[in-house]
Amino acid sequence: MITGATVLALKYKDGVMMFADTLGSYGSMARFTDLQRIKKVNETTAVGASGEWSDFEYITKMMEEINIMDFEESDGRTMTPKEYHCWLSRVLYNRRTKVNPLWNQCVTMGYEDGKSFLGYTDLYGSAFEDDLVATGFGAHLGLPLLRKQWRADMSYQQAKDLIESAMTVCFYRDCRAINKYRLSTATKEGVTVSEPYTLKTFWEFKLFKDPYGQ
Repeated sequence: MITGATVLALKYKDGVMMFADTLGSYGSMARFTDLQRIKKVNETTAVGASGEWSDFEYITKMMEEINIMDFEESDGRTMTPKEYHCWLSRVLYNRRTKVNPLWNQCVTMGYEDGKSFLGYTDLYGSAFEDDLVATGFGAHLGLPLLRKQWRADMSYQQAKDLIESAMTVCFYRDCRAINKYRLSTATKEGVTVSEPYTLKTFWEFKLFKDPYGQ
């Protein structure tokens, strides 16, 4: 099993932002270092996930098939971010009831008709919408930091600084993380997913150098 760690996402003034590293772990081995755990679904929607990589590939393949069907209908209608979120919750719940779950925590984000959307779905099919969402280890370490400083009127740069700061803390504490990330945004201009980049880290904290205080 190849697994991915934390995904963080938040709404800001002009849209929605999602952040995830590129590591695929095989147990404790950093097996793959360039996975794209945030996928652009269509021009208004993106989905990111923690958990089992092949299950996430299965989910994104089904979403691609939905896009093909939308194209074949040729009526100009495509599924909205909220519709993808609802569809995903039903798919995950269906697999859970068969005792064969898709082992993922998924984040769906999008922007359509002047409104931002951000939702969370887990392997049980439990789903909700919120202004801030985190998966994996980030739900324990990153989410409290986001809640403490987040504001609805944050600019792009303020939101980016906040989500990078929270993810840096997760990187310090999570041995299944890597300092290589992709940033995705959904705004009125559409959905974008960045190329991988690294964050500045600092390892000279006293606690890091001497964790047992000796």
